Amino acid sequence: MGQALKKDIWIDGKCVGESASDTFFYEEVTGDEEHKISTESEFSPNDLMIKTEIGKNYFIEQYIKFGVFVGGAGLTLVNNEEGMEAVSKLELAKKGTCSK
Repeated sequence: MGQALKKDIWIDGKCVGESASDTFFYEEVTGDEEHKISTESEFSPNDLMIKTEIGKNYFIEQYIKFGVFVGGAGLTLVNNEEGMEAVSKLELAKKGTCSK
């Protein structure tokens, strides 16, 4: 069931796109600032705040969790090694289309 769910993803309030199974998004952000990454959940967005450094890559995994009425999603920061390995097996998603 979780792989069939698609959830919107935003960075700093800007739509990045709608997630799908076996895909990833790539987005550049300014360094030395805090950024808010958000994804849809059952009742309100779930947010992850990260402080970025210039010249560094960050990998954020979206995971699906079961809710009372519909499935929700959460976000977690993963280390570079795990992130690069995961991305190498995925396809780049089309950016800019959110359902909400």
